[in-house]
Amino acid sequence: MAYLNRNSADLPAPVRIGLIGSGWMGAFHAESVARRVPGAELAAIADPNVESAAALATTLGAGKVTADAADILADPEIDAVIIASPARFHSSLIAQAANAGKHVFCEKPAGQGLDELDAALAAVEAAGVHFQIGFNRRYAEDFRAAKKDISAGTIGTPQLLRSLTRDPGTGRIPHAARVPAWTVFLETLIHDFDTLNWFNEGAEPVEVYALADALVEPGLRDQGFLDTAVVTIRYSNGSIAVAEANFSALYGYDIRGEVFGSKGMVQAGRATETAARRFTAEGMSSDTPRLNIELFRQAYTDELVDFADAVRARRDGTRAPSAAYSLTPGATDARRALAMALACIESVKRGTPVAVNTTAANTTAANETAVL
Repeated sequence: MAYLNRNSADLPAPVRIGLIGSGWMGAFHAESVARRVPGAELAAIADPNVESAAALATTLGAGKVTADAADILADPEIDAVIIASPARFHSSLIAQAANAGKHVFCEKPAGQGLDELDAALAAVEAAGVHFQIGFNRRYAEDFRAAKKDISAGTIGTPQLLRSLTRDPGTGRIPHAARVPAWTVFLETLIHDFDTLNWFNEGAEPVEVYALADALVEPGLRDQGFLDTAVVTIRYSNGSIAVAEANFSALYGYDIRGEVFGSKGMVQAGRATETAARRFTAEGMSSDTPRLNIELFRQAYTDELVDFADAVRARRDGTRAPSAAYSLTPGATDARRALAMALACIESVKRGTPVAVNTTAANTTAANETAVL
Protein backbone atom coordinates (compact mmCIF):
# COMPACT_ATOMS: atom_id res chain seq x y z
CA MET A 1 0.00 0.00 0.00
CA ALA A 2 1.08 3.60 -0.48
CA TYR A 3 2.15 5.94 2.30
CA LEU A 4 -0.48 8.32 3.58
CA ASN A 5 0.19 11.93 2.69
CA ARG A 6 0.44 14.29 5.64
CA ASN A 7 0.43 18.01 5.13
CA SER A 8 3.18 19.47 7.31
CA ALA A 9 1.31 22.77 7.30
CA ASP A 10 -1.41 21.10 9.38
CA LEU A 11 1.04 20.06 12.09
CA PRO A 12 1.76 22.55 14.90
CA ALA A 13 5.32 23.82 14.98
CA PRO A 14 7.35 22.27 17.79
CA VAL A 15 7.89 24.27 20.95
CA ARG A 16 11.57 25.17 20.67
CA ILE A 17 13.20 25.14 24.09
CA GLY A 18 16.62 26.37 25.17
CA LEU A 19 18.32 24.93 28.25
CA ILE A 20 20.32 27.19 30.57
CA GLY A 21 22.53 25.05 32.79
CA SER A 22 23.53 21.52 31.82
CA GLY A 23 24.37 20.03 35.19
CA TRP A 24 22.68 17.02 36.80
CA MET A 25 19.09 18.30 36.71
CA GLY A 26 19.50 20.32 33.55
CA ALA A 27 20.86 17.33 31.67
CA PHE A 28 17.88 15.22 32.72
CA HIS A 29 15.42 17.93 31.69
CA ALA A 30 17.22 18.15 28.34
CA GLU A 31 16.82 14.41 27.83
CA SER A 32 13.13 14.65 28.71
CA VAL A 33 12.53 17.43 26.19
CA ALA A 34 14.49 15.68 23.45
CA ARG A 35 13.02 12.21 23.95
CA ARG A 36 9.83 12.25 26.00
CA VAL A 37 7.93 15.52 25.56
CA PRO A 38 5.64 15.39 22.50
CA GLY A 39 5.78 18.44 20.27
CA ALA A 40 8.86 19.91 21.94
CA GLU A 41 12.36 20.34 20.55
CA LEU A 42 15.62 20.85 22.43
CA ALA A 43 16.93 23.71 20.31
CA ALA A 44 19.95 24.98 22.25
CA ILE A 45 22.06 24.50 25.39
CA ALA A 46 23.93 27.20 27.30
CA ASP A 47 26.50 26.51 29.99
CA PRO A 48 29.84 28.13 30.91
CA ASN A 49 31.26 24.59 30.73
CA VAL A 50 30.79 24.58 26.99
CA GLU A 51 32.55 21.24 26.52
CA SER A 52 30.02 19.50 28.75
CA ALA A 53 27.15 21.32 27.04
CA ALA A 54 28.46 20.33 23.62
CA ALA A 55 28.71 16.67 24.63
CA LEU A 56 25.11 16.73 25.89
CA ALA A 57 23.93 18.49 22.72
CA THR A 58 25.61 15.87 20.56
CA THR A 59 23.95 13.05 22.49
CA LEU A 60 20.49 14.63 22.30
CA GLY A 61 20.64 16.29 18.90
CA ALA A 62 20.45 19.91 20.03
CA GLY A 63 21.53 22.16 17.19
CA LYS A 64 23.07 25.06 19.12
CA VAL A 65 25.57 25.29 21.97
CA THR A 66 26.93 28.35 23.73
CA ALA A 67 28.74 29.38 26.88
CA ASP A 68 26.52 32.45 27.24
CA ALA A 69 22.81 32.29 28.11
CA ALA A 70 22.36 35.66 26.41
CA ASP A 71 22.73 33.92 23.05
CA ILE A 72 19.69 31.77 23.77
CA LEU A 73 17.67 34.73 25.06
CA ALA A 74 18.45 36.70 21.89
CA ASP A 75 17.55 33.82 19.56
CA PRO A 76 14.24 34.60 17.81
CA GLU A 77 13.69 30.92 16.97
CA ILE A 78 13.49 29.86 20.62
CA ASP A 79 10.06 29.96 22.30
CA ALA A 80 10.97 29.12 25.88
CA VAL A 81 13.80 28.37 28.28
CA ILE A 82 14.44 25.92 31.08
CA ILE A 83 16.56 27.51 33.81
CA ALA A 84 18.60 24.87 35.62
CA SER A 85 21.60 26.98 36.59
CA PRO A 86 22.79 27.37 40.22
CA ALA A 87 20.03 28.91 42.35
CA ARG A 88 21.85 32.20 42.90
CA PHE A 89 21.28 33.06 39.23
CA HIS A 90 17.61 32.09 39.00
CA SER A 91 15.87 35.41 39.65
CA SER A 92 18.17 37.32 37.31
CA LEU A 93 17.72 34.79 34.52
CA ILE A 94 13.94 34.75 34.97
CA ALA A 95 13.86 38.52 34.51
CA GLN A 96 16.20 38.43 31.52
CA ALA A 97 14.21 35.67 29.84
CA ALA A 98 10.91 37.45 30.41
CA ASN A 99 12.33 40.71 29.05
CA ALA A 100 13.42 38.76 25.96
CA GLY A 101 9.88 37.43 25.51
CA LYS A 102 10.74 33.83 26.39
CA HIS A 103 8.41 31.61 28.39
CA VAL A 104 10.13 30.33 31.53
CA PHE A 105 10.43 27.05 33.35
CA CYS A 106 12.71 27.48 36.38
CA GLU A 107 14.05 24.93 38.80
CA LYS A 108 13.46 25.65 42.47
CA PRO A 109 14.05 27.93 44.26
CA ALA A 110 13.09 30.75 41.91
CA GLY A 111 15.27 33.09 43.97
CA GLN A 112 17.19 33.45 47.20
CA GLY A 113 15.38 36.53 48.48
CA LEU A 114 11.87 37.90 48.08
CA ASP A 115 12.99 41.28 46.77
CA GLU A 116 14.94 39.77 43.87
CA LEU A 117 12.16 37.28 43.14
CA ASP A 118 9.49 39.99 43.20
CA ALA A 119 11.47 41.95 40.62
CA ALA A 120 11.78 38.87 38.40
CA LEU A 121 8.09 38.01 38.67
CA ALA A 122 7.18 41.61 37.89
CA ALA A 123 9.14 41.23 34.65
CA VAL A 124 7.21 38.02 33.90
CA GLU A 125 3.88 39.75 34.45
CA ALA A 126 4.88 42.78 32.36
CA ALA A 127 6.02 40.58 29.47
CA GLY A 128 2.94 38.36 29.61
CA VAL A 129 4.99 35.18 29.33
CA HIS A 130 4.16 31.83 30.91
CA PHE A 131 6.09 31.03 34.10
CA GLN A 132 6.34 27.64 35.78
CA ILE A 133 8.40 26.55 38.78
CA GLY A 134 9.82 23.04 39.08
CA PHE A 135 7.71 21.60 41.88
CA ASN A 136 7.61 18.17 40.29
CA ARG A 137 5.92 16.42 43.20
CA ARG A 138 2.57 17.78 41.97
CA TYR A 139 2.93 15.62 38.85
CA ALA A 140 3.56 12.31 40.62
CA GLU A 141 0.60 10.00 40.08
CA ASP A 142 -0.15 9.34 43.75
CA PHE A 143 0.17 13.00 44.76
CA ARG A 144 -2.20 13.96 41.94
CA ALA A 145 -4.68 11.31 43.11
CA ALA A 146 -4.50 12.68 46.65
CA LYS A 147 -5.04 16.23 45.40
CA LYS A 148 -8.04 15.10 43.37
CA ASP A 149 -9.64 13.61 46.49
CA ILE A 150 -8.93 16.73 48.54
CA SER A 151 -10.38 19.00 45.85
CA ALA A 152 -13.48 16.82 45.60
CA GLY A 153 -14.08 17.16 49.37
CA THR A 154 -13.64 13.44 49.93
CA ILE A 155 -11.72 13.91 53.19
CA GLY A 156 -13.55 17.07 54.27
CA THR A 157 -11.71 20.11 55.59
CA PRO A 158 -7.94 19.61 56.04
CA GLN A 159 -6.95 19.76 59.70
CA LEU A 160 -3.55 18.06 59.98
CA LEU A 161 -1.06 17.82 57.12
CA ARG A 162 2.35 16.19 56.79
CA SER A 163 5.07 16.11 54.15
CA LEU A 164 8.53 14.59 54.36
CA THR A 165 11.70 14.33 52.31
CA ARG A 166 14.39 11.82 53.22
CA ASP A 167 17.21 11.79 50.72
CA PRO A 168 19.01 8.47 50.17
CA GLY A 169 22.41 8.19 51.81
CA THR A 170 25.07 6.04 53.42
CA GLY A 171 25.25 7.69 56.82
CA ARG A 172 27.76 10.22 55.51
CA ILE A 173 27.30 13.18 53.18
CA PRO A 174 30.11 13.52 50.62
CA HIS A 175 31.24 17.10 50.05
CA ALA A 176 28.93 18.30 52.83
CA ALA A 177 31.31 21.14 53.59
CA ARG A 178 30.56 22.59 50.15
CA VAL A 179 26.78 22.45 50.53
CA PRO A 180 25.46 26.05 50.70
CA ALA A 181 24.02 27.23 53.99
CA TRP A 182 20.28 26.75 54.42
CA THR A 183 20.02 24.21 51.58
CA VAL A 184 17.75 22.06 53.75
CA PHE A 185 15.09 24.80 53.58
CA LEU A 186 15.76 26.51 50.24
CA GLU A 187 16.25 23.44 48.05
CA THR A 188 14.88 20.45 49.96
CA LEU A 189 11.96 21.40 52.20
CA ILE A 190 10.79 23.98 49.69
CA HIS A 191 9.25 21.01 47.83
CA ASP A 192 7.38 20.00 50.97
CA PHE A 193 6.18 23.55 51.53
CA ASP A 194 4.67 23.65 48.04
CA THR A 195 3.08 20.23 48.51
CA LEU A 196 1.43 21.33 51.75
CA ASN A 197 0.27 24.62 50.21
CA TRP A 198 -1.14 22.74 47.22
CA PHE A 199 -2.94 20.21 49.41
CA ASN A 200 -4.29 23.04 51.59
CA GLU A 201 -5.27 25.28 48.70
CA GLY A 202 -7.10 28.46 49.63
CA ALA A 203 -5.30 28.80 52.96
CA GLU A 204 -2.19 30.89 53.50
CA PRO A 205 0.79 29.83 55.62
CA VAL A 206 0.76 32.25 58.55
CA GLU A 207 3.60 31.16 60.81
CA VAL A 208 6.43 28.64 60.93
CA TYR A 209 8.54 27.21 63.72
CA ALA A 210 11.66 25.43 62.53
CA LEU A 211 14.20 23.23 64.29
CA ALA A 212 17.34 22.14 62.42
CA ASP A 213 20.65 20.51 63.22
CA ALA A 214 23.58 18.55 61.79
CA LEU A 215 22.78 15.01 62.93
CA VAL A 216 24.31 13.16 59.97
CA GLU A 217 27.48 15.30 59.91
CA PRO A 218 27.71 16.74 63.44
CA GLY A 219 31.32 17.76 62.87
CA LEU A 220 30.12 20.47 60.50
CA ARG A 221 27.55 21.99 62.87
CA ASP A 222 29.82 24.88 63.84
CA GLN A 223 30.26 25.75 60.15
CA GLY A 224 26.51 26.23 59.78
CA PHE A 225 25.78 22.98 57.96
CA LEU A 226 22.28 21.58 58.53
CA ASP A 227 21.15 18.15 57.37
CA THR A 228 18.02 17.52 59.47
CA ALA A 229 14.99 19.75 60.02
CA VAL A 230 11.42 19.72 61.27
CA VAL A 231 9.01 22.58 60.61
CA THR A 232 5.57 23.24 62.09
CA ILE A 233 3.32 25.45 59.96
CA ARG A 234 0.10 27.17 60.97
CA TYR A 235 -2.32 28.08 58.17
CA SER A 236 -4.94 30.80 57.94
CA ASN A 237 -7.76 28.22 58.01
CA GLY A 238 -6.54 26.92 61.37
CA SER A 239 -4.96 23.73 60.02
CA ILE A 240 -1.52 22.66 61.24
CA ALA A 241 1.17 21.03 59.11
CA VAL A 242 4.52 19.40 59.74
CA ALA A 243 7.35 19.15 57.21
CA GLU A 244 10.53 17.21 57.86
CA ALA A 245 13.75 16.45 56.02
CA ASN A 246 16.94 14.45 56.42
CA PHE A 247 19.83 14.09 53.99
CA SER A 248 20.73 10.45 54.63
CA ALA A 249 18.11 7.68 54.62
CA LEU A 250 20.02 4.40 54.40
CA TYR A 251 17.02 2.54 52.98
CA GLY A 252 16.49 4.77 49.94
CA TYR A 253 14.66 7.84 48.67
CA ASP A 254 11.58 8.45 50.79
CA ILE A 255 8.98 11.09 49.82
CA ARG A 256 5.53 11.05 51.41
CA GLY A 257 2.56 13.29 52.08
CA GLU A 258 -0.59 13.02 54.16
CA VAL A 259 -3.72 15.06 54.82
CA PHE A 260 -6.08 14.29 57.68
CA GLY A 261 -9.45 16.00 57.34
CA SER A 262 -12.86 16.26 58.96
CA LYS A 263 -14.15 13.30 56.91
CA GLY A 264 -11.09 11.10 56.54
CA MET A 265 -7.48 10.92 55.42
CA VAL A 266 -5.47 10.59 52.20
CA GLN A 267 -1.83 9.57 51.82
CA ALA A 268 0.64 9.82 48.93
CA GLY A 269 4.08 8.42 48.33
CA ARG A 270 5.94 5.33 49.47
CA ALA A 271 9.54 4.37 50.12
CA THR A 272 9.51 1.39 47.75
CA GLU A 273 9.89 1.30 43.98
CA THR A 274 6.72 -0.76 43.54
CA ALA A 275 4.08 -2.39 45.71
CA ALA A 276 5.78 -5.76 45.21
CA ARG A 277 7.18 -7.54 48.28
CA ARG A 278 9.51 -10.54 48.44
CA PHE A 279 9.29 -13.10 51.25
CA THR A 280 12.32 -15.30 51.93
CA ALA A 281 14.06 -16.98 54.84
CA GLU A 282 15.67 -13.61 55.58
CA GLY A 283 12.28 -11.96 55.97
CA MET A 284 10.24 -9.51 53.90
CA SER A 285 11.91 -6.96 51.62
CA SER A 286 11.33 -4.53 48.75
CA ASP A 287 13.49 -2.59 46.34
CA THR A 288 13.79 1.15 47.01
CA PRO A 289 14.71 4.03 44.66
CA ARG A 290 18.08 5.73 45.16
CA LEU A 291 17.82 8.72 42.81
CA ASN A 292 15.32 11.51 42.29
CA ILE A 293 15.24 10.74 38.58
CA GLU A 294 14.23 7.18 39.43
CA LEU A 295 11.46 8.02 41.88
CA PHE A 296 10.08 10.98 39.90
CA ARG A 297 11.05 10.07 36.35
CA GLN A 298 7.51 10.33 35.01
CA ALA A 299 6.70 13.39 37.12
CA TYR A 300 9.74 15.24 35.75
CA THR A 301 8.54 14.41 32.25
CA ASP A 302 4.93 15.36 32.89
CA GLU A 303 5.79 18.78 34.34
CA LEU A 304 7.62 19.59 31.09
CA VAL A 305 4.73 18.24 29.02
CA ASP A 306 2.48 20.64 30.95
CA PHE A 307 4.94 23.47 30.32
CA ALA A 308 5.20 22.77 26.59
CA ASP A 309 1.41 22.54 26.29
CA ALA A 310 1.00 25.92 28.00
CA VAL A 311 3.65 27.57 25.83
CA ARG A 312 2.10 26.13 22.66
CA ALA A 313 -1.35 27.33 23.69
CA ARG A 314 -0.11 30.87 24.23
CA ARG A 315 1.95 30.92 21.06
CA ASP A 316 -0.73 29.44 18.82
CA GLY A 317 -3.80 30.91 20.47
CA THR A 318 -5.24 27.52 21.39
CA ARG A 319 -6.57 26.11 24.65
CA ALA A 320 -4.19 24.20 26.93
CA PRO A 321 -5.43 20.92 28.46
CA SER A 322 -7.05 21.37 31.87
CA ALA A 323 -7.29 19.18 34.96
CA ALA A 324 -10.13 18.72 37.45
CA TYR A 325 -7.97 20.45 40.09
CA SER A 326 -5.23 23.07 40.17
CA LEU A 327 -1.94 21.67 38.89
CA THR A 328 0.62 23.99 37.31
CA PRO A 329 2.83 25.71 39.92
CA GLY A 330 3.29 29.34 38.96
CA ALA A 331 4.56 32.67 40.26
CA THR A 332 2.41 32.81 43.40
CA ASP A 333 3.43 29.27 44.34
CA ALA A 334 7.12 30.03 43.81
CA ARG A 335 6.94 33.11 46.01
CA ARG A 336 4.86 31.50 48.76
CA ALA A 337 7.22 28.53 49.14
CA LEU A 338 10.30 30.77 49.16
CA ALA A 339 8.72 33.02 51.80
CA MET A 340 8.20 29.95 53.98
CA ALA A 341 11.80 28.80 53.51
CA LEU A 342 13.13 32.23 54.43
CA ALA A 343 10.87 32.39 57.49
CA CYS A 344 12.27 29.01 58.56
CA ILE A 345 15.79 30.42 58.37
CA GLU A 346 14.76 33.27 60.66
CA SER A 347 13.04 30.83 63.00
CA VAL A 348 16.22 28.75 63.38
CA LYS A 349 18.26 31.86 64.05
CA ARG A 350 15.84 33.19 66.65
CA GLY A 351 14.63 29.95 68.17
CA THR A 352 11.05 31.22 67.96
CA PRO A 353 8.04 31.00 65.64
CA VAL A 354 8.21 33.48 62.76
CA ALA A 355 5.46 35.04 60.64
CA VAL A 356 5.81 33.98 57.02
CA ASN A 357 5.12 37.12 55.02
CA THR A 358 6.28 39.91 57.33
CA THR A 359 9.55 38.84 58.91
CA ALA A 360 10.78 37.11 55.77
CA ALA A 361 9.92 39.94 53.40
CA ASN A 362 13.39 41.47 53.14
CA THR A 363 15.52 38.46 54.02
CA THR A 364 18.17 37.22 51.60
CA ALA A 365 19.67 33.81 52.32
CA ALA A 366 22.69 33.96 50.02
CA ASN A 367 26.07 33.71 51.71
CA GLU A 368 24.62 33.52 55.22
CA THR A 369 25.62 30.92 57.80
CA ALA A 370 23.47 29.26 60.41
CA VAL A 371 23.35 30.51 63.97
CA LEU A 372 22.46 27.55 66.15
